[in-house]
Amino acid sequence: MWFSRFVPAILTAAILLSACQDTKAPPVTPEVEEKPVETPAPAPVAETTAPAPVAPTTPPATVEAPKAEPPAPVVVEAPPAISPEQKPMKEGQTVAQGKDVITLGGGCFWCTEAVIERLEGVSDVVSGYMGGHVENPTYEQIGTKTTGHVEVIQVTFDPAKISLDELLDVFWQAHDPTTLNRQGADSGPQYASVIYYHSPEQRNVATGSMKKLDASGAYENPAVTKIAEAAKFWVAEDYHQNYYVLNKDKNPYCRAVISPKLKKLGME
Repeated sequence: MWFSRFVPAILTAAILLSACQDTKAPPVTPEVEEKPVETPAPAPVAETTAPAPVAPTTPPATVEAPKAEPPAPVVVEAPPAISPEQKPMKEGQTVAQGKDVITLGGGCFWCTEAVIERLEGVSDVVSGYMGGHVENPTYEQIGTKTTGHVEVIQVTFDPAKISLDELLDVFWQAHDPTTLNRQGADSGPQYASVIYYHSPEQRNVATGSMKKLDASGAYENPAVTKIAEAAKFWVAEDYHQNYYVLNKDKNPYCRAVISPKLKKLGME
């Protein structure tokens, strides 16, 4: 047929027209299936345990207030006991039969002790303090120059071997009795020149001895030595006793002051 030759062309045009219509058609949105929102099931509620029964509280025991005790009596403490190294020696203390005691102050007791203890007939020399107003004084207290004490030595001697007059002759040479409250570089009332007598006889001997000293002209100036009745004697601390013998090679004071004095008196 005549139109058979146009069939292919017609089919081609139909195909192209159909393709063009597919391109211009709006896109079809696929339908989304709505799913129902699942609500989570509530969590199971834990079973609450009933509170344990509270045991009845025991009322606190009644505490009786302590009975007020009567105030303790006020105890007045006795003064401290005097240690052996500071045992006081009072005037009139019994001495060995045939012995006598005199108390002398001539500056530092280290010096006078070193001299007097070398005398034949002297059996004991004790360093200590006398003449003050403070009970049981210490070396440090006396060093303040406020206690009124003097550094002294208490000498026990045998009058049959050395008389008090002879002993005082050495005492005048062992220190300078013309300087008031001073011996060399040692200055203060604790270094006073003093004779403490223990009997009226000793007072008379001491007074006469000092008069002889002044009359001799041994010193340019008169002696200012105090002569007084012995009072309470306080024994000095242990380390002051026999000081020169124990410390002559340790303390420069011994070599500079005491040793020259001993050599001057022919005792060393």
